[in-house]
Amino acid sequence: MKTIMIKVFYLMVLIGEVLMLQACGIPVMTSKRADSHLPDSYNQGLSQKSNTASVKWKSFFEDPNLLSLINTAVVNNKEVNIMLQRISVAQNEIQARKGAYLPLVNFGAGADGEKTGKFTRNGAVEENLNLTNGQAFPTLLGNYQFGLFSTWELDIWKKLRNATQVAQLEYLASIEGKHFLVTNLVAEVANSYYELVTLDNQLENLEQNIAIQQNGLKIVKQLQFYARTNALAVKRYEAEVSKNQSRRYEVKQQITVVENRINFLLGRTPQPIRRASADFMAITPKVLSAGIPSQLLQNRPDIRKAEFELSAADLNIKVARANFYPSFGIRAGVGFEAFALKYLINTPESLAATIAGEMVAPLVNRNAIVAEYKNSNAKQIQAAYEYEQSIIKAYTEVANQLSNIDNLGKNYQLKRKQVDFLIQSIDVSTQLFKSARADYLDVLLTQRDALEAKKELIETKQKQIVAMVDLYKSLGGGWQ
Repeated sequence: MKTIMIKVFYLMVLIGEVLMLQACGIPVMTSKRADSHLPDSYNQGLSQKSNTASVKWKSFFEDPNLLSLINTAVVNNKEVNIMLQRISVAQNEIQARKGAYLPLVNFGAGADGEKTGKFTRNGAVEENLNLTNGQAFPTLLGNYQFGLFSTWELDIWKKLRNATQVAQLEYLASIEGKHFLVTNLVAEVANSYYELVTLDNQLENLEQNIAIQQNGLKIVKQLQFYARTNALAVKRYEAEVSKNQSRRYEVKQQITVVENRINFLLGRTPQPIRRASADFMAITPKVLSAGIPSQLLQNRPDIRKAEFELSAADLNIKVARANFYPSFGIRAGVGFEAFALKYLINTPESLAATIAGEMVAPLVNRNAIVAEYKNSNAKQIQAAYEYEQSIIKAYTEVANQLSNIDNLGKNYQLKRKQVDFLIQSIDVSTQLFKSARADYLDVLLTQRDALEAKKELIETKQKQIVAMVDLYKSLGGGWQ
């Protein structure tokens, strides 16, 4: 018996060596190392240590109405709540993979009966027992058992542990994904809020212009009464007033759409949005500190998410590679077994135990394993490119917004002067028209130009504030 066990042992060692040699035929793959290099600064010769990305959104925004909307959105937004469930799934996956490399113990119980054919080997044995003992063998032989059964895969190649680390990295990536979603949500709510306030100011500007034109219409009618102008001037003024009155409803519809968009972001049905529109043109955009580009690697949730996904992809290659090697497992069990219930718990007669070791390795037709290994390598390269792309995208967004803020500031100052000049020209043209030194078209065109210039000035103010919010988001702020 001892000689047989030794021969079996040597046979298993030989088989193991053959399988290990076979595993040496693993396809050679080359993974990619991501390049995370960034310039030292956004502008040549300009470097800042402070970074506005570290400022919490509750401190960054000052409008109490906007703060209330953002707070509601962060809690109630449906996409955020969906993402939280994905995080919960990723967390449960960690628990499942941790359990994979621990022994699995089950409790089992069973009962069955067997009737053996008379003209079979077992039937002949039973017949012989009947003749020897002089007692009839049971027609239906029972088998009752219960006990504990355990299986355990030995994680020699760290396949299961690496898979657990992959789950942990994917869980961390899902958290960063949620942070990135919140960052975008905060910025979208803020931008929509300021768009709503902009439309309020556009509507007010339109109302003021309608009032000016209606007053001009009265003057033209009086001048027509005294035969100092003709009906054409009156009709042109009436048409201009009607045009601006119709635009009023277009702006009101835009206000309704933006209000409903904000309510959607807040995860609620349409309702009025509280806002402070009166002091919109007096808002001075904040001066933000961009810090240094390398801080984006820590502050931007999308970059951190891509980094965790890249680390998970690196480990997945090791997991896929381990499939080429033999796996080792242990099976064991202990319990009671008897052919009759009255003998089931007799000790030690009914006590039964088993223990076995097994080794399994792919030998023929390994196409699926090779394909999985190649796929894991391709996904690692893909993750490396996505990581690099997220870094370049973040740097470009910040650089664009810094330039945008600077140009919008200069643009706003010039438009401010344009509006002041046109407002003054309205009074001048009106006085000249009254004294018959200017045509009514001069007055009409001046009023129209003033309306458009004021509209563009309000839009430029909105662009300034949106650029400030977008730079805050691009730096990685808004999720804290």
